[in-house]
Amino acid sequence: MTGMSSGDVTGLLKRWSGGDRSALDELMPIVHQELRRLAQSYFRNERSDHTLQATALVNEAFLRLVQVQAGVIQNRAHFFAVSARAMRQILIDHARQKRAAKRGGGEVAVVFDEAKGTPGPDPVDVLELDITLKRLAEIDPRQAEVVEIRYFAGLSLKETAEVLGTSTATVKRDWNLAKAWLRRELLRDFR
Repeated sequence: MTGMSSGDVTGLLKRWSGGDRSALDELMPIVHQELRRLAQSYFRNERSDHTLQATALVNEAFLRLVQVQAGVIQNRAHFFAVSARAMRQILIDHARQKRAAKRGGGEVAVVFDEAKGTPGPDPVDVLELDITLKRLAEIDPRQAEVVEIRYFAGLSLKETAEVLGTSTATVKRDWNLAKAWLRRELLRDFR
């Protein structure tokens, strides 16, 4: 993020959690650019006529974040993890609505980007990804959380470890295992 450190963002989050509404007003312009970057990364490999745009995704995520009790959000990394979860849910809801409207059509493709350290280059239906992540959560909830935080929030291994309250080595191991499991499951689902 430009202009402010993680500590500044965390300070604003603490003020917000203390009931200072003006802190949220100060925080949102700062994090809006980063949220927009995350949203744009979701749409980077989408078709050009996709009906949901990055700005709409950020705005809808913002509305959901405002409804979250401020005390739940602990720091910058946790804020972006919660933001990622909100964006993921919005994408899933959008895909379900499109699918329902077109009786099976209108899937939203999500491309795992190796540059971000995610599994494979093939487009994946966001609903299939959601189902697969839910299956992973049944087997290993922490691995599913690592995927959600790393992929949807774009957080580093260190930031993910901070959010989860575990070591970077544990996150790295969970990340590698989860990527391998997801690759196998998603490939099997499309055969």
